[in-house]
Amino acid sequence: MEILVIVDHPNLENSRVHKRWIQELKKHSARFKVHHLQEVYPDEKINIPAEQELLSAYDFIVIQFPFYWFNCPPLLKKWLDEVLTYGWAYGSNSGYAMAGKYIHIAITVGIQELAYGPDGTCKYTIEELLRPFELTFNYVKSCYSGHFACYDLNSSVSVSLIEDSVINYFHYLNDITNKK
Repeated sequence: MEILVIVDHPNLENSRVHKRWIQELKKHSARFKVHHLQEVYPDEKINIPAEQELLSAYDFIVIQFPFYWFNCPPLLKKWLDEVLTYGWAYGSNSGYAMAGKYIHIAITVGIQELAYGPDGTCKYTIEELLRPFELTFNYVKSCYSGHFACYDLNSSVSVSLIEDSVINYFHYLNDITNKK
C-alpha cells in the first residue's frame, strides 16, 4: 500500500530533520510518494485539478511540516484552502472526494513536549493545537487519524536524535498502515 506524503517546509535546504525524513522516505519509493509543495509550486500557483487528482489516487495521506507559530507553513494553508474546494471535497453535490481517506499529520516541534499542556509555556497540548486540522479533515469526511510529533528538534539537535526521529517516524508509518 502506497502512502502519499505531502511535505511543506519553506526552508528544507536548512532543515536537518525534514530533509532526513524525506531522504529515508525516498529510499522506499514503492511505499511512499513524496510530494513537496515548495518544490512543485515555488511560485505558489497551485494546480488545483492536478492536486485533486493526486489526492484521489491515495487512501493514506500524511501531511508533514514543521509546526511553528502553532500552525502550518503558509503554502500548506493555501494548499488546503485552494485544493479542498466546495463541490469537490465538500458540499451537497460534491460526492465528498476525500471521504474515507486516512489523514495523518507528521510534525516537528522546536521545543520540549512538556511546554505543551496546561502547565507548560504554550498552555495547550499539541492535540488541542492541531484541532483545526482535525476539524478540516472531518468536515470533508476523511478519517483524521492523529499525528506523529517529534519534539525538541531545534537547530542544535544531535545526529543521533535525528536518526532516532527517523526510526520513530517509520514505526509510526508502519503502525498506521497495519491498523487499517
